[in-house]
Amino acid sequence: MCGRYAASRGPEDLAGVFEIEKWEPEEVLAPDYNVAPTKEVYAVLDRPLKDADGPQPVRQLRKLKWGLVPSWSKTPEGGARMINARAETVHEKPSYRRAFAARRCIIPADGYYEWVTAKDERELEVEGKKKRQRKQPYFVLPADGSVFAMAGLYEFWRDRTLPDDHPLAWWVTCSVITTEAETTPLAVAPADGPYALADIHPRMPLMLTPDRWDAWLDPARTDPDDLRELLAPPPAGLMRAYPVSTAVSNVRNNGPELLKELEGPEEGTLF
Repeated sequence: MCGRYAASRGPEDLAGVFEIEKWEPEEVLAPDYNVAPTKEVYAVLDRPLKDADGPQPVRQLRKLKWGLVPSWSKTPEGGARMINARAETVHEKPSYRRAFAARRCIIPADGYYEWVTAKDERELEVEGKKKRQRKQPYFVLPADGSVFAMAGLYEFWRDRTLPDDHPLAWWVTCSVITTEAETTPLAVAPADGPYALADIHPRMPLMLTPDRWDAWLDPARTDPDDLRELLAPPPAGLMRAYPVSTAVSNVRNNGPELLKELEGPEEGTLF
């Protein structure tokens, strides 16, 4: 899954990476080292500009709210629960299938946080035989330090309780697509493990390599079977993971110190 990530790059940096043609200065976000659901986040998308002369899509950097609200929802209350869409079913789930066909985006990040879920502990928790322990968080990122480009979807929702000219009349929300975590060895792993992303958690955000960016963002591609080919996992051996402070577990903590690599898991945490 993806429940927390870090995003410190600004519009100028992201514009160079993704060849952004349009972004609004008033939509600049501060660096965020503990991005949590319902926060505003950057997303890269190809879409015609409002009031443009033609339908030609323009690559934009937009500010969206993390937690997708389907256009047909009566209220936005379920958005906080819809932060992730599974790659295996995104084409058929009512909440995501329309966005999958027409409104895809890339959500740029430095990397994401994941809390270790060991198999034996997970089984005991499910059976109710063991209390949930304090779990060790890990930061997962591209080994070469490049932008972590997460496959995403976005959607528009109209708040009918507000007039058309109200600034909050339209919500633009997004969701991160996840896939099965890699079982192959990490490019860089802690000395005492974990040695693969699947050792930390069974799911991971779907990372898009640069050769898939244009195809994924192209709004002219609408055939679900064609699009599902783009959901294949990235090549193995691109990622690294390292333990970080449990301070990241508190959403009120935010700063570059959250990304500091620890020599090993914190005392009293699970791994």
